[in-house]
Amino acid sequence: MQALTRTVFPVYAPGDRELAERLAKFLEQGADVRVFLEEGAIGAGEDILSKAREARTADIIIVLFSRESMALSPSWSRSQWEGPLVTEPAAEGVRIAFLRAGECAPPKVLAPQFGRRQLRELKRWVRGHSDWQAGSSRLREADPDILGDLEVLGLSLADRPGCETIESAELARDFARAFQQDFDAVLWLECGERSRTELAGDLAAQLGLRLEGPAEENIARLRAFCEPRRLLLVLEDVRSGEATDLAPGGRCSTLVSTAPAAAAPPDEIRAIQQAVRHMPEPWPDLCARVRQGRRLLRDAGRIAELHEMMLAWLAAAETRGDRAVADESARELIWILESWGWTGDARRLDRYRAAEYEDQMVLPFVNNELS
Repeated sequence: MQALTRTVFPVYAPGDRELAERLAKFLEQGADVRVFLEEGAIGAGEDILSKAREARTADIIIVLFSRESMALSPSWSRSQWEGPLVTEPAAEGVRIAFLRAGECAPPKVLAPQFGRRQLRELKRWVRGHSDWQAGSSRLREADPDILGDLEVLGLSLADRPGCETIESAELARDFARAFQQDFDAVLWLECGERSRTELAGDLAAQLGLRLEGPAEENIARLRAFCEPRRLLLVLEDVRSGEATDLAPGGRCSTLVSTAPAAAAPPDEIRAIQQAVRHMPEPWPDLCARVRQGRRLLRDAGRIAELHEMMLAWLAAAETRGDRAVADESARELIWILESWGWTGDARRLDRYRAAEYEDQMVLPFVNNELS
């Protein structure tokens, strides 16, 4: 993501104001740019070429070609337009594109050129995709039966931030494939029976974040990280509203699919969490897997999930009367609580652990009458 918001300078004639406003809103919603709309209007004593030179104060120039704007230039000989529209922007590292606002014939060598029905392609070019036509090609390759649904989702999720719910895993996959260029990243969460804590840990891992705090703190930090970015979050196999609580809002879009997800790639942490949730294995085997999960979660800094796993392990150990495992899981929980600064909770649990699980020292019995 850019450290600073990029700027776009549209160059347009007064009669093309409506299209320029539409373009500005479209780009600001979907391309993480600031558009100098007012500055771009060609005023008295200016022409399209002089305005293009002024526009080089921005990162990106978009020249709107129409009969009116082209008529404002005193000449369309190459010697007149090549400097302001080609060589000078290139020399200064300013990107420039051209949008045909009506029936006009700008020089064909000016590229890239877009029609007024290609605003999505123009947005992808602004976002920095050299293969900006690829998304449209993928859309044309889609199953005709779902093409209309894809277009509707494109309008509500790709062209602006939003949230939509569908009942098809295939549609979710096709949408992400066709519109991936409209987002900084596409993130997938298979929800199913997973807790919100597990989902937040998985999402943080996909984003490369190491969030070691409690679950609610981690979710708040995830939202703060995601909201300024143009991300697509796809929630698959959603069975409750708990999963949708993770939808970040802001500039992000969220696609919720209630259909069972396609087979996900193997994930060791997820497999262990599933085993702890259902506990189908012999107790010694399950304990071995939990210890493996403890190591993996610790190494990944996914401490809220570790806390959740240790609570489940402690409850299972108490049910089985396994005091050694109960003591082991309680000690891990105490370490977690202390790392979060929850010292009062840590002390209370430690007192309970010592009273319930530690082996009590047998004091020697002294019979004074026999001594």
